[in-house]
Amino acid sequence: METIETQFNSVAQQYDKQRRKLIPCFQDFYKIAVENINLTSSSPKILDLGAGTGLLSEFVLQKYPNAQITLVDLSEKMLEVAKNRFETNTSIHIIRQDFTTYTSTQPFDAVVSSLAIHHLEDSDKIKLYNSIFSYLKEEGTFINADQVCGEDDYFSKFYDTRWRYQIENSGLTADEINASYERIKLDKRSPILAQLKWLKDAGFKHVDCLYKYYDFAVLYAKK
Repeated sequence: METIETQFNSVAQQYDKQRRKLIPCFQDFYKIAVENINLTSSSPKILDLGAGTGLLSEFVLQKYPNAQITLVDLSEKMLEVAKNRFETNTSIHIIRQDFTTYTSTQPFDAVVSSLAIHHLEDSDKIKLYNSIFSYLKEEGTFINADQVCGEDDYFSKFYDTRWRYQIENSGLTADEINASYERIKLDKRSPILAQLKWLKDAGFKHVDCLYKYYDFAVLYAKK
């Protein structure tokens, strides 16, 4: 089986275009994630983990044009798209690295992530949430727009059936659909309630799920 890196390298150039069809709730999913990054600074420092092509960071910049954003991702091809996207913005710092091994000594106003953390085993999610807590300034915010599994197998299968029906009627080609089915074989999704507990255990004061559409969810944690 291919690795996550090779699968995302192979789809990098088409990824953003496909994402609007692969995420049936695309508009609300990103809108709710970004509108809840409420920061007092007009030039906040933000960390984007598993940043991929930089799509989420682009939406963040629409809200905070003077933000200083650090993007971390392992896929070279995905980051090439991000570099092209932000080539004239000197406040964007791009790092090619496994985001689970990334460390930072500078505090961030916010940490964001989209469609990345669900690739981690539960134990690695827990470690990452603890790391994210340590990266944030006091009252800093973590927003994770990601895919989750159901609270039991019934709902996990329910979500999967619904998603497959939607993308098979989305206008994607058969090759694009099959490639997406291959990618989800690498998923290690976790239920929302467990992740909220892990965030609480990491030390976050306020945690909740702000939005949920079947298996797409926006989790919020405030330090």
